[in-house]
Amino acid sequence: MDVNENNFKQEVLDSPIPVLVDFWADWCVPCKMIEPIVEELGKEYAGKLKVVRINVDDNQNIAIQYGIMSIPSLLLFVNGKLEEQIVGAVPKRVILSKIEKFLSTN
Repeated sequence: MDVNENNFKQEVLDSPIPVLVDFWADWCVPCKMIEPIVEELGKEYAGKLKVVRINVDDNQNIAIQYGIMSIPSLLLFVNGKLEEQIVGAVPKRVILSKIEKFLSTN
């Protein structure tokens, strides 16, 4: 699901389940490398984790608000609060190690 400045609050901050936000851009090769992993996580944890994407070129205000300096950046929000941030194209196991503790409580 693509999120933008108009629906960020509703889809991410007001979500009843944890939300993994993928900050990306069309020109970003590492972003394309982790895209299948992010999509896989969304399917594997459906109902426990919402996975959304934000194009930083089209939504610069959100990127600035959360201090996105490098992409890909994955931010995990739980109950509207930023809990984890992962920067770069990392293996699935690294992402899971950061988010699993928040999934087990839901």
